Amino acid sequence: MQLIIISGPSGSGKTTLSKQILENLKDGIILNIDNYYKTGVISQILSKSIHSYFDRAISFNYKLFKGDLDFILKEGFSKYYYEYNFKNKTLRKTYKKTNHIKFVIIEGIFVQEIIKSLSDNDCILIYLKINKQTCMKRVIKRDYEERGKSKHLAKKDFIKAWELFYKNKKKNRSINYKHKIIIENKRDINYLLKNLTKIVN
Repeated sequence: MQLIIISGPSGSGKTTLSKQILENLKDGIILNIDNYYKTGVISQILSKSIHSYFDRAISFNYKLFKGDLDFILKEGFSKYYYEYNFKNKTLRKTYKKTNHIKFVIIEGIFVQEIIKSLSDNDCILIYLKINKQTCMKRVIKRDYEERGKSKHLAKKDFIKAWELFYKNKKKNRSINYKHKIIIENKRDINYLLKNLTKIVN
């Protein structure tokens, strides 16, 4: 089963691209890192005390994610999916079976950090290299409308998240991938979608 890793700073369009790939290739599933955040009292305390908590791997429930991924890789199907609610810091589990899975898209801001443990699998990395201003506008709009943040706080958090992403990116340069594809504009996305079947196979 093919793993497609989509990495990029906050607001670069990872989730949108994931959905476009799924529509083009079919027979796949998306594991969004945003839906595997930790919950509970400790997580709520840390989210208030650690700046940019949700942009750090410490916020990630690796055990839950790895359990789902291992099941999909072994069985070839999925029985449910998770949705994380950023406003009340809760996780909802929805039962929906996805059969005949041939590829898994894993996407998120710190996905390259957690993917180190999957080195035995051949992974395709798609890296979104989108300019800072474009990403910031998207994040401020998203966090204001969907996550209940003020625009001032959303901007402040974005700037920190941007710094963290590129700091961690330098640490993860040594990871070997089957293919590494850099996306910088819409033309690159159109080319990727047109040729993705050849790349994946």
